[in-house]
Amino acid sequence: MFQSIKISLRKGKQYFPIIFLFGLVACHSTQNQQPGGPQNTVQEYPVFIVEEKTTTLFQEYPATIQGQQDIDIRPKIDGYVENIYVDEGSRVVKGQKLFSIFNPQYQQDLSSAEGAVASAKADVNTADLAVRKAKPLVDREIISKYELESAEYTLEARKAALKQAEATLANARVNVAYTQIASPVDGIVGTIPFRTGSYVSSLSTDPLTTVSNTGNVYVYFSLNEKQLLNLSKLLPGKNIDEKIKNMPPVKLIMANGEEYPESGRIETLSGQISTETGAATLRANFANPKAIIRSGGTGKIQIPQTVENAILIPQQCTYELQGKRFAYLVDAEGVVKSTELTVMSNTTGGYFVTTAGVKAGDKIVYEGVQTLHDNMKIQPKAIEQAKVYDTTAL
Repeated sequence: MFQSIKISLRKGKQYFPIIFLFGLVACHSTQNQQPGGPQNTVQEYPVFIVEEKTTTLFQEYPATIQGQQDIDIRPKIDGYVENIYVDEGSRVVKGQKLFSIFNPQYQQDLSSAEGAVASAKADVNTADLAVRKAKPLVDREIISKYELESAEYTLEARKAALKQAEATLANARVNVAYTQIASPVDGIVGTIPFRTGSYVSSLSTDPLTTVSNTGNVYVYFSLNEKQLLNLSKLLPGKNIDEKIKNMPPVKLIMANGEEYPESGRIETLSGQISTETGAATLRANFANPKAIIRSGGTGKIQIPQTVENAILIPQQCTYELQGKRFAYLVDAEGVVKSTELTVMSNTTGGYFVTTAGVKAGDKIVYEGVQTLHDNMKIQPKAIEQAKVYDTTAL
């Protein structure tokens, strides 16, 4: 690159322009560089081989829980709550006193009835004495036979009056007994909406309390028509009663997500499918020796289903896209390709049971599927099959 500079020289009174040319040379140091930069590396991913396994699936259904007996305790007489002998949630035994009702009328009726019985007994004795007195007089023909018959009729009337008085007394005693309310079964006391001094009657809307016999509990759940038909296909038996008897024990998942330690048995199936819900109701019976389960609770019933030669895929190996489930297959060259999986609706632990998409012997990427894409080449790293198919999760 050149640049011209003009300089004027004076000689006398004249100027002579002189032009100097400077060559500006840019010095560049060049270095020899290797084309291509750093070489690309193939990332390593853990890979496992799909196997067939025998496993047990669990179908879950929402359930409600009731005690074997939920008995409303209601007063049979009118009166005021005089005493409450138990508290809410208390365990009681059959015959244990729960409440006392105060109504002085029943005690007065009892006293009157007792007096009426005593009077009736005296009338009977008097009439009996008259009969015994009249008999010898008739025999000696001092009085007529008619007087004896009249005395006997009077005796029968007095005896009838005595029976009526005794019935009234028994009724009065029953009413007095109703003032003391005891538990009809062993169980647990529910809420008590009334307090001491509250007026109650046999027509009261709310019961005094509810005693729940929870030595065994009934767990109710429903199956729609399709579920019921599919389940019946898996069970041996000629009819529905035999199929129910052949059903395996079921599990109860409590409201906190924990599994109830006792297994239950399905005992009954409603005779028809509800036209409103389109479902049939089943009842399972669970022993409740420690009273862990309370009447009115909720949970989930788990019905086991054994599947032979199932293709199990760990859930962490899959991803979901537009409602479909996928996994990455690895070919012999280490190239991955996503494949759609058809999975059963119920799962076993952390696994999907697949019915289409992969087969035994296929290689599947175990971890890191979020960073993969189709036709990507990886470095497969074999992992222990026992790690994939952990028997504690099957």
